[in-house]
Amino acid sequence: MSTNFSEEVRRMLAGLVTEENRKWWTLAAVSFGLFMIMLDNTIVNVALPSIQRDLHMQLSELEWIVSGYALTFAALMLIGGKLADAYGRRLVFVTGIVVFTLASLACGLAPSGGALIGARVAQGVGAALMNPATLSIIAVTFPPRQRGTAIGLWAGVSALALAIGPLVGGLLTEHAGWNWIFFINVPVGAVAIAASFLLIDESRDETHERLDIPGLATSGIGLFALTYGLIEANNFGWGSVRIVGAFVIAAVTLTAFILLERHRPAPMLDLTLFRNRTYVGANLAMLLVALAMFGVFFFVSLYMQNVLGYSAVQAGAAFLPMTILVILVAPAAGRLSDRWGSRWLMSGGMVLLALQLAYFSQLSSDATFWRLLPALVLGGFGMSMTMTPSSAAAMRAVPIQKAGVGSAVLNACRQVGGSTGIALMGAIMASQLATPPTTESFMRGFERALLVAACIALVGSLVAAWLVRPHDIEARESEEHQRSSTAEAA
Repeated sequence: MSTNFSEEVRRMLAGLVTEENRKWWTLAAVSFGLFMIMLDNTIVNVALPSIQRDLHMQLSELEWIVSGYALTFAALMLIGGKLADAYGRRLVFVTGIVVFTLASLACGLAPSGGALIGARVAQGVGAALMNPATLSIIAVTFPPRQRGTAIGLWAGVSALALAIGPLVGGLLTEHAGWNWIFFINVPVGAVAIAASFLLIDESRDETHERLDIPGLATSGIGLFALTYGLIEANNFGWGSVRIVGAFVIAAVTLTAFILLERHRPAPMLDLTLFRNRTYVGANLAMLLVALAMFGVFFFVSLYMQNVLGYSAVQAGAAFLPMTILVILVAPAAGRLSDRWGSRWLMSGGMVLLALQLAYFSQLSSDATFWRLLPALVLGGFGMSMTMTPSSAAAMRAVPIQKAGVGSAVLNACRQVGGSTGIALMGAIMASQLATPPTTESFMRGFERALLVAACIALVGSLVAAWLVRPHDIEARESEEHQRSSTAEAA
């Protein structure tokens, strides 16, 4: 019976999935997994008060529900990308889905705060395996002329998941219980696993010889220490022994990683990738846009709730105009980057983000939603014009055989930039807050933090214009990478 059913499914898929449209079905399958891990970035935040009441958690423990996930996600990203290249991108992607889905089930069933934090750390491991593989599968599946379009759709799915996270989290917490923000991942994960085996072709780096264990160890420890220091700096103080020690460990191990990679015959990270100006520019732009924007999302949300009196669900809904624009504009930005190149889209997008941040900094403590709307519109266009072309430029600049590691570096830049942004904006805010905090002191810190973020976005615009190659050079280098990768595989 089961054999007949599976044969029937295969026959149905054969009629739907032709050679011509198979790559788009592959994108849909990858998007299922991507949606799940991006949703988990924001769905948890609105449930934290309910979790605190039910599991009797301290505030410091509550922070680790968010930080534990972010920490392992960032620290293991490079390792996930390398494993995908070495052992198969579909295999590592599906392994990540399995780990993430089982960890989600454990989160929903967690009897205590410690168990929940442990399960969230395991979710981060699953996400670190999945995330680089999503972009590398797209890079392998789509030719350079369509890669920007596909990455635009990938970015739209990511934005949709991030946007509806607070709304879905609020509704599930209110009507079903906080456990269901994790249980919802179980059926989504099951569908993603089935779709991956049916619709994604396996691919790997055929030139891979053996794993670079010292490289894996030093990169993992270095990124873990760096991310931990950035996340916890405002809690323990930038000059505390714990934080200084974390940064020293990060500096020593990441320096050791670079020195090791320069002299190993089969390095985990091929440092020759960074000889490509476009790849360096795309990664720096991603780092700077995350540095400028991630902290802003956090503190604008606080501004909406603590100053304007929005509920958590209302604050999530207020970001919808920006997110809907990202969903609509990101695929178009991807198509334009395929046609005209990424350079001026990235540079112009970061100028729009700088204008958005400067506008936000001038808002008053009694602003209406209609005062917020122009900034949200600017941000929707700016994020689309920056994130999608940056990702497309980075993946076009990487040989296909190294797509997993190339994607992992890009995503690690985003995660580290985001953690740094939150820490930096938090430090600026804390320097201005009165004791006890007042609306006036909050608004003073809010203004200064956003003006600093606007300056960072402007620097990112200059970096993109300076380093990213013009379209004709970028396209020629991409075709050369494709030919060399094909020759190596043969």
